[in-house]
Amino acid sequence: MKGTVKWFNDQKGFGFITPEDGGKDLFVHHSSIQAQGFKSLAENQKVEFDVEQSEKGPRAANVRALA
Repeated sequence: MKGTVKWFNDQKGFGFITPEDGGKDLFVHHSSIQAQGFKSLAENQKVEFDVEQSEKGPRAANVRALA
């Protein structure tokens, strides 16, 4: 699935992604970002991700930045 980062807080290590298909915004935790070093996302950054179920509902997983 593809989407756009709505916002991401580096200090708290989480944010939200708006899916391209118009679904509800999805929570994303820094541990779900597939990157080396400091894991962060920028507002309006295009990403690709999977959706997984958590105790609090659906969230983004295996988040990868698109060039």
